[in-house]
Amino acid sequence: MQAYLLRRLLALVPTLLLTSVIVFLSIRLIPGNVIDLMLSQNDVSTVQDRASIEAALGLDEPLFLQYFKWIGGVLTGDLGRSLWRGTPVSEQILARLPISIELGLLAMFVALTVAIPTGIYSAIRQDTLGDYVARSFSLVMLAVPSFWLGTLVMVFPSVWWRWSPELEYTPFFQDPATNLSHMLVPAILLGLSLSAVTMRMTRTMMLEVMRQDYVRTARAKGLSESVVVLGHALRNGLIPVVTLIGLQAPLLIGGSVILEQIFMIPGMGTLLLEAVSQRDYPVVTGVFLVVGVSVLLINLMVDLSYGFLDPKVRHQ
Repeated sequence: MQAYLLRRLLALVPTLLLTSVIVFLSIRLIPGNVIDLMLSQNDVSTVQDRASIEAALGLDEPLFLQYFKWIGGVLTGDLGRSLWRGTPVSEQILARLPISIELGLLAMFVALTVAIPTGIYSAIRQDTLGDYVARSFSLVMLAVPSFWLGTLVMVFPSVWWRWSPELEYTPFFQDPATNLSHMLVPAILLGLSLSAVTMRMTRTMMLEVMRQDYVRTARAKGLSESVVVLGHALRNGLIPVVTLIGLQAPLLIGGSVILEQIFMIPGMGTLLLEAVSQRDYPVVTGVFLVVGVSVLLINLMVDLSYGFLDPKVRHQ
């Protein structure tokens, strides 16, 4: 296990380096320039002003030199400073990251709570009314984006019933009840969107596993249906589902970006949108780097979980 884990961690290094190059270059390819934005706010556009601002921000150096300075700082734990605020990027990320983690965990809890029981029920009640309802629900959730549902939740209840979700964010440790009331609606919307694919995968794998010989043998021994399904079939059926959950990590992060903006949640998504609109290069690259590392670590944890679900899987 230790050797396998070490190899996987070493394999992350070139992936992260390639990711850092893509992120560093992509934000600079977006039309518009941070210098132009700063000059437009100050109503000046002389060559001397542009040159002085570029020199002060370190943007007058060649692009490859800027990258090596930035990646060198990243390796020492320094993600740089915001071009607009001058504050360390790491401080801004650390202030916003717990909020996005809370939203992501709540959304994943909703997704798994809905998807796995519904997928199991749909499989063991194949071609019944409940199965058709569950499959139709998953198709609707696949077709409808979570941010569109978020917009509807913000607009229509306020028009029809004079009610709208809580929009003033309260930290969890300051008032847990108020915090959860604010996070609950976006977490449900994001979780339902993620549950659609997971539910269909759970149903498909359970149908396949339930036809295996060892399941028929367990039934022939007189075991109850709940023991056959939960004790024998479920663990093997969950392996592809766990893989899918790991692959959904980028969708979870991407979906939260717009929902955080809609529900005014000061998380990583809001920070990213603000930084992109201001062309704040260090903040954008810092956020994407943290997100990239998180996605890679989540998929590593998914791979390691196979050994717990299936004793035949051994990591060597």
